[in-house]
Amino acid sequence: MKPERRGFLSGLVLSTSALVLAGCNKIANSSAVDHVLTSAEAFNRRMGHFFVRPKSLAREYSRADISRFFKPNGSIAPDNPADASSTPAYRAHVASNFADWRLVIDGLVEHPQTLSIADLKAMPAKAQITRHDCVEGWSSIAEWRGVQLARLLQKAQLKPNAKYIVFHCADAIDKNDDGSPLFYYESIDLEDAFHPQTILAYAMNGQPLPVPHGAPLRLRVERQLGYKQAKYVMRVEAVDSYKRYGQGKGGYWEDNGYEWYAGI
Repeated sequence: MKPERRGFLSGLVLSTSALVLAGCNKIANSSAVDHVLTSAEAFNRRMGHFFVRPKSLAREYSRADISRFFKPNGSIAPDNPADASSTPAYRAHVASNFADWRLVIDGLVEHPQTLSIADLKAMPAKAQITRHDCVEGWSSIAEWRGVQLARLLQKAQLKPNAKYIVFHCADAIDKNDDGSPLFYYESIDLEDAFHPQTILAYAMNGQPLPVPHGAPLRLRVERQLGYKQAKYVMRVEAVDSYKRYGQGKGGYWEDNGYEWYAGI
């Protein structure tokens, strides 16, 4: 995709978001606002898929372009008992160097999978040097290595009614109304799930993925903004709809006003 086209789309999506969110500050939780949000999201998604063609690739860089510092963002220490996102199970995995950690692939699949890091590393790997664009306005370039999500989904064999992939994560980003932990989650459609640059990464810049960046496994869906790149992935679920998760918007940040399709 031409840079100017990607820039136009990013500006369009973010401008629409700003207008919608500004309206929300003035009108409290009305049905009219809900309708505007839904309409804007549908528009953004249609425009995103129009400009970002199914097989278009995110730009890849050379090792000389790798950023000296890649800012950790969101949850960065769920292995720390003092961190709000900490869970005992995750801390135990960190302590054992993820020896007993397993990725679960289930939902609308014919053959559910349970895979260790060793299992994932034994599969053909995909390495790519790409730019991470954060909605906050900063960018960094890193090399990611992992398994193409398409390969894992092909192994599990999606059922015909599967339409989306939901990623369930280990970091408790917030609390529910009853005080229970609210874990980060994210979702993408099958077009992005089967894109050749969509991987579950276990390495960053030639080293095992660090905890602040989502160890032991994180999503890289390179044609979308940073908040779509779910960290600490524990479970990959194939579903027919994401409406039953969280507030039904498809992800933690989407539940808080961000667009579900965050194309760049």
